[in-house]
Amino acid sequence: MTPFLNRAVQVLPPALLLWAVAALAAYAEDMMGKVARATGSGHAAIASAHPAATMAGFEILSQGGNAFDAAVAVSAALSVAEPHSSGIGGGGFFLLHLAVDQSSVFVDARETAPGEATRDMYLDENGEPIRSASRSGPLAAGIPGLPAALEHVANKYGRLPLAQSLEPAIRLARQGLPVTEQTQRLLRAVPRMASPSAAFAEIFLPGGEAPPAGTLIRRPDLADTLEILSAEGAAGFYTGPRAELLVKGVREEGGIWSMEDLATYRIAERQPIRFRYQKVDITTAPPPSAGGVALAQVLNMLGQRGYGQLGEPAKTHLLVEAMRRAYRDRAEYLGDPDFVAIPLERLIHPWYAHGLLASMRMDRATPSHTLPGPVSQQPLGTDTSHFSVLDKDGNRAAVTQTINTLFGSAFVPPGTGVILNNEMDDFSVKQGAPNAFELVHSHANGIEPGKRMLSSMTPTFLESERGLAILGTPGGSRIVTMVLLGALAWMDGADAEGIVGLPRVHHQYIPDSVSFEADAMDDELQAALDELGHELRESSRPWGNMQAITLDYANGTLTAASDPRRNGGSDIR
Repeated sequence: MTPFLNRAVQVLPPALLLWAVAALAAYAEDMMGKVARATGSGHAAIASAHPAATMAGFEILSQGGNAFDAAVAVSAALSVAEPHSSGIGGGGFFLLHLAVDQSSVFVDARETAPGEATRDMYLDENGEPIRSASRSGPLAAGIPGLPAALEHVANKYGRLPLAQSLEPAIRLARQGLPVTEQTQRLLRAVPRMASPSAAFAEIFLPGGEAPPAGTLIRRPDLADTLEILSAEGAAGFYTGPRAELLVKGVREEGGIWSMEDLATYRIAERQPIRFRYQKVDITTAPPPSAGGVALAQVLNMLGQRGYGQLGEPAKTHLLVEAMRRAYRDRAEYLGDPDFVAIPLERLIHPWYAHGLLASMRMDRATPSHTLPGPVSQQPLGTDTSHFSVLDKDGNRAAVTQTINTLFGSAFVPPGTGVILNNEMDDFSVKQGAPNAFELVHSHANGIEPGKRMLSSMTPTFLESERGLAILGTPGGSRIVTMVLLGALAWMDGADAEGIVGLPRVHHQYIPDSVSFEADAMDDELQAALDELGHELRESSRPWGNMQAITLDYANGTLTAASDPRRNGGSDIR
């Protein structure tokens, strides 16, 4: 028995012991790098950031639900099981594929700025950003979109009532889940990153300290909120007594939410970005995600320079230079398409990529300051969640959801159990000033009431004659490049395990350095890139938490895998 299970045995009540041990045993199994496989048709696959959420999805599939019902169940369960990364106090993107007519849709549940938000609300009297104001406490929170998305996806695309798909999450919140060693470490970091509210501390930091691994955390207030959502739909969250509690809690601590902000929130359905790269059809996220644009731009550049035929260091050099230019365009052009005119077709056109390549030398790195655009630097942070679902009928969902940085704003309105996001930091607080992920933006991503902040979340489908892949990941500014590398790995023949386990390399224009995980580059490659003028920065920790599913059409092999860097859960049934 692991130390984690030993601790659970010591602290759990007998009535919950058998349930907890079974859940933790499944958790431990996934920690050992399990990859689920099946051959033949008629199977479903789920890969998510927590085994309890994956189990919730399969529970709903077993009751006759489809991939979209399962997506609702997994999403809501992650609100309970992975509070540091996502929840109904945040937002997300649902990329859905409908098998009945082979169509895809992008459900945009990104948070919006409150009605009282102003362009300079996070600047001091000298016009400089107040870093903590957009990252900690209720003033940092945008209006959540996830509750509206859960109702929309269930009602429009699912087979089951919303209430049925929310049952597993409500049960998890009532019964509680044991604190994992990872969650304990993350909770210890909260006071260094934010000022946790009293209601947050009561749940997650009793006595002012992170509870020991194995300690059961129950969230009855969150269960009540989910039950109201279950009984009344999104209206139960955005209007009425629960909305009043949310607004009261926010405003009493200096936030600016109003009842009107909640009542007028709407999800948006958008057309996904679709393009083709080397006989692979790619369906991915449109603005307000920057991910799909960057993915198209980088792959267009790689294709025109014969990336697949290059050797090292030319291959990595080209990849980095393409990333640099895509992130420069992100900073300059992208924002909420309902507020900003984005030259989308031009940006993702192969001819535009040809123009971007004109400034690229294969014998020398291009300093970022020589490319036009805002330039500045600051430190980094990350957290978000992704899951992938495929049902036996071929419906699929790639869903990335977030509360932004670790535990969001660390603020819980009393009586709600809801951790609020700190997504306002994803706006351009000041042109050229970086956010928590070191990303810089122009006025295209400036703060305006009702506006959606730009995002890196990049849920993606890949499909070719060989088969299909469903993938996505958290990781802040590195999301796009992780999905890019995963896509390239799948095109080279990798299955889900190969995609999620791949060592990662990243460049984002500013800061002007190539960051990389251990084992992503050998000494010879590092020396060669250094000679070309690249500044290299090896990361002290791994990135992301990719969740992937692949299906091989020729032999029927279906694989699902969770990133070995974290403790997710993947399975096929």
